[in-house]
Amino acid sequence: MSDGTGTEANGGASTDGDREPRDLRSDGGHAEDHHGLPPMSSVKRWFVTTNHKDIGILYLVTSLFFVVFGGLLALLIRTQMWTPGGTILSPQAYNQTVSIHGLVMVFWFLSPFAFGFANYVVPLQIGADDLAFPRLNALSYWLYLASGLLVGVSFFQGATFSGGWTMYAPLNVPMYMPEVGASTAVLALLLFVVSVTVSSVNFLTTMHRMRAEGLTLRRLPLFTWSILLTVWMMLFAFAALLAALMILSADRLLGTMYFVTESPGGSMLWTHLFWFFGHPEVYIVFFPALGVMAEIFQTFTGSRLIGRKWFIASMVLVALQSFIVWMHHMFLTTINLQIKTLFMATTIGISLPFDLMVFALIYTMLKGRIRFKTPFLFAFGGLIVFIVGGITGVFLGAVVLDYAMRGTYWVVAHFHYVMVAGVTALIGGLYYWFPKMTGRMYDEFLGKVQFGLYFLGFNLLYFPMFVAWETPRRVFDYPAELVGWHRIATVGGFLLGISFLVMFYNLYTSIWNGEEVDGNPWDFTHTAEWAVSSPPPLENFPGRATYKGGFLDFVDRVTTDGGEETSEGYRSPLSADGTGTRSDGGTSTGAPDGGVVTGGTGLPAQRDEGGGEMAVAHGEGPSHASIWPFATGVGAFVLLVGLSGFQSGAFPDGVAGGFYMGTSLAGGLITLGSLFAMGYEDFHAPEMAIAERWPFAGVENTKLGVWIFLASDVVLFGAFIGAYVFVRFSAGWTGWHIVPHNSLPGLINTYLLLTSSFTVILGMVAAEHESRKGLLACLTATLLLGIGFLINKGIEWVELLHEGIWLDASIEGATFFLTTGLHGAHVLAGLVITVYLMWRTWGGAYMGDEKPVEYFGLYWHFVDIVWLFLFPLFYIL
Repeated sequence: MSDGTGTEANGGASTDGDREPRDLRSDGGHAEDHHGLPPMSSVKRWFVTTNHKDIGILYLVTSLFFVVFGGLLALLIRTQMWTPGGTILSPQAYNQTVSIHGLVMVFWFLSPFAFGFANYVVPLQIGADDLAFPRLNALSYWLYLASGLLVGVSFFQGATFSGGWTMYAPLNVPMYMPEVGASTAVLALLLFVVSVTVSSVNFLTTMHRMRAEGLTLRRLPLFTWSILLTVWMMLFAFAALLAALMILSADRLLGTMYFVTESPGGSMLWTHLFWFFGHPEVYIVFFPALGVMAEIFQTFTGSRLIGRKWFIASMVLVALQSFIVWMHHMFLTTINLQIKTLFMATTIGISLPFDLMVFALIYTMLKGRIRFKTPFLFAFGGLIVFIVGGITGVFLGAVVLDYAMRGTYWVVAHFHYVMVAGVTALIGGLYYWFPKMTGRMYDEFLGKVQFGLYFLGFNLLYFPMFVAWETPRRVFDYPAELVGWHRIATVGGFLLGISFLVMFYNLYTSIWNGEEVDGNPWDFTHTAEWAVSSPPPLENFPGRATYKGGFLDFVDRVTTDGGEETSEGYRSPLSADGTGTRSDGGTSTGAPDGGVVTGGTGLPAQRDEGGGEMAVAHGEGPSHASIWPFATGVGAFVLLVGLSGFQSGAFPDGVAGGFYMGTSLAGGLITLGSLFAMGYEDFHAPEMAIAERWPFAGVENTKLGVWIFLASDVVLFGAFIGAYVFVRFSAGWTGWHIVPHNSLPGLINTYLLLTSSFTVILGMVAAEHESRKGLLACLTATLLLGIGFLINKGIEWVELLHEGIWLDASIEGATFFLTTGLHGAHVLAGLVITVYLMWRTWGGAYMGDEKPVEYFGLYWHFVDIVWLFLFPLFYIL
């Protein structure tokens, strides 16, 4: 496949391997290509790219920066622990260090590191050209980077967050943590969750609707399986965390009282919301590493994974069970013994599928012939570390033992043996796919040196913590008789840090001077990314990937003269002489109709049945460049820096207040303008004409994306409604003071929203019949009804304010205003989309193409349905 620049798709390797690095390529050229994507040597490339391989590299590089950040904080912790009651850091500085170390490692390193591989590898493994929504993929990265930068900013705003990575209430409210930087850290995490949600919608749509022909879910590679299940868990778990963070942000910025000491059940509410996310997060972090282990074990033992279908079934079972074990983090609370016993049983139960997966990996090693290369060493080391972490976790799953060990260094050691087991395997994945990404081989000797330092340092760091388990967590004072164990741990921490320096040196020098790799450096690989050049070409494959014959093959694409790929009349093989090479060493078949095989080689184009010209090529091809995701990330960063100064319902006085207010306004305008521009931009991301789409064969990509987003929104609203019900029961259901004293405004708003849903349906019909005036009239009616809803809601709020009822007046007011305010924000977002649709309709869009109106309708109907729950809950019951 030509990349549009005259160079070969194998990466255009430099002939001077000692002076210039081989491009981390996917474009093959040095000039801007026909899609407006600059070469990888250009800085501009990295700000405008939407290509999944580029985004994967950005995720990997950025996450490795954050592991250095978090690692330096960890070394500060270990230095403080050199002696009991250490004085390197003040108590406040120590709390900040511990808290941000945990937050950075869990959120800004572990998952993004795994999803760097997911971005790069998953589309290749499933035979897709890119993810379903390339610009959303870029947007998720820029929001991730913006959120990480916000954490850095928080250190310069008095003090950053210091309440531990679990952010327990009531320590997380302004009464105990009044610094602006603490609010910035909370907003940073909130933005990170938005990034995760955008990414989740994208990956789920891609993996369910863009798998190569013949690649059923049952036949998916194990790494892709692990990512699929991870993303489903992320979609729901992070939605619960988003609700918790939004409520916490309201407590800090608006003065609500969900989590303050006086609030009924406030601290328990935070614990429920956080751990409903927090325990699935353990598997969200570890599942990609499990997929990496499976791929590496198969490659370096030369054996198919033993019990593959049971391995997959176990992962599915764990993903489902992960949402019913969260209360084992709450054994020390006042939850009754029967519920604690139930969750002890579910905790022990979830370990059983892991036993099966561990034995499958062990038996695969026993059956195969192991080659002890660096990727395998790290994958095997990760398995050993995880076994220790799993066994020690069983202790904490027992209620009686948890009473003794909770809050001690036993938990710290167990937690790191589980989480860093994932890191260990992912480092193996970095070595495994490094040749694929760079076209260069790493230094094997240095890789093994790193593994030795890493494995020794890790176990010296964390195993002594099991022995010194009586040390209290998050406290730098401990009994003097434990000094020796803590000093061993500190030495181990520095050895672990040195191992990362060896890795960085190895990979950096290998990019410049490593042995060139054109294709596959490993024996016994079995996934599609190894069937193309290293690095892969821009659009991944020299044709369309297919598994229809039971093996991976490539057939020529057939496109219309408009550039869209068609599912009719495609031909095989790649070459014009009928002898194209199959990935398994055989040869491709001839044309299905027995006629002349046509490859994209300058041979005469064919004609489709309608007389239009068809060519075996990409035609216009997909777009790969857009500046607007980056601009949106900049806007979000500026907006949240400004909002961080809004404390307890107001900006501060003076110059600081003016700065924060102006920054908020500027950030909001940049964000909104960038989103509008991205929506209006001419960006081409075609669906695959032929693909496996079960179970969503009859749903377009965008519609499925909307449905998946709404699924996460169900959890978001469910968490808000659940928080209201929990707090109300804690306060006494019948003694609760219902805030809206009159149900009439709520009833009027119900009729307004139901009517607006009907006008959206009429608008969809008008677009289908190409009635521009009809569509404009329906959208205008929807806009006016929505504005009427907000005006009526505003009048009601003003009346309540005059009665002295507001967000910060009582917990009753906080729950009412915040939950209905969240719904109102959804209505406002819908009205902004309505204005955009009206603007495009005025210009002649959507005539005969009602799908954009239908997708908006799905969102608008969901907003209306939510109100049907809120109305009786807040106005009647």
